[in-house]
Amino acid sequence: MINKKEYSNWLTAMQLTHPLVIAGPCSAETEAQVLHIAHQLKDTDATVLRAGIWKPRTRPGNFEGVGKVGLQWLQTAKQETGLLTATEVANPKHVELALKYDVDVLWIGARSTVSPFIVQEIAEALKGTDKIVLIKNPVNPDLALWLGAVERIYMANVNKIGVIHRGFSSYEKTKYRNTPEWQIPIDLKNNFPDLPLICDPSHITGNRDLIFDISQTALDLNYDGFMIETHHTPDDAWSDAAQQVTPEVLVQIMSNLKVRDKNISDGDYLSRLNLLRSKIDVLDDKLMHMLMQRMYIVDEIGGLKRDNNVSILQAERWNTILQKMIQQGHDNQLSEAFVTTFFKAIHQESINHQQKIINEK
Repeated sequence: MINKKEYSNWLTAMQLTHPLVIAGPCSAETEAQVLHIAHQLKDTDATVLRAGIWKPRTRPGNFEGVGKVGLQWLQTAKQETGLLTATEVANPKHVELALKYDVDVLWIGARSTVSPFIVQEIAEALKGTDKIVLIKNPVNPDLALWLGAVERIYMANVNKIGVIHRGFSSYEKTKYRNTPEWQIPIDLKNNFPDLPLICDPSHITGNRDLIFDISQTALDLNYDGFMIETHHTPDDAWSDAAQQVTPEVLVQIMSNLKVRDKNISDGDYLSRLNLLRSKIDVLDDKLMHMLMQRMYIVDEIGGLKRDNNVSILQAERWNTILQKMIQQGHDNQLSEAFVTTFFKAIHQESINHQQKIINEK
């Protein structure tokens, strides 16, 4: 298992004066396109040029990447601009070719991270490399699966490791392509505070207009950098056109972002902060007490249903309650996503309580 202090802090070694910026097109399309974008990025905060060479698509028939020839384009771009290069690898052959063409940063995509078998094969192909290896979160919101992929790469004697938060799939429709689920990367960062955490706002949003807001949130949560898809003519991109920005927009995004102080020693600030936190602590205690009281009533309902041979789920009532809570949340500036998640969790716990009572002998 990876130790918090045993891997190389390669991000510190880069001596950047700003968050790490990895930028470039979703897909390498032509040599001219890659070189044009690379030269535009040379004068931005970007230090790493990214481009997809192999593009795993959800369904066949779409553009799936130019393959090996694109690595030559990245190599040329590196020689001409001095930018480091990055691409996704999804199997040992990809790793072999990326290392052959001296790609500096290799990342494992969300579709690969979900499979320990695939990650293990990639780890063995990467064994002992001094390249930077970044692991995107798995498609599904599973912290253990994400950390498992990190540990497999680490156990292959790869020390320059980082993680990329690109959001998680959800069957519920939201304004994002992949829901952020911020608590999962926060938990990862709390467990491994020195493991570089990169935000991929392009894949979280699926919409270039939302990239700045997600990037600012990531900075506010102490992320170490960004991977932002950048194209000189985004609307003409061969893949994921809607989520790519121009190099000029990238510059604007970076200049508008605000890096917050992580710690501050001002006495008045700390005094006011502690007072407000004390108020939250009191409310949290009350909230827990109310939830416990609610579950006592749920237990009584479970006994009543058991005695009268009534099913646990009363769908009509549940739907009515949920819609009522969503509306109350909206009226009080609470997002629908938060209210839905909160009350679904309460409902699931209520079902668990009632199942236990109904199944008691």
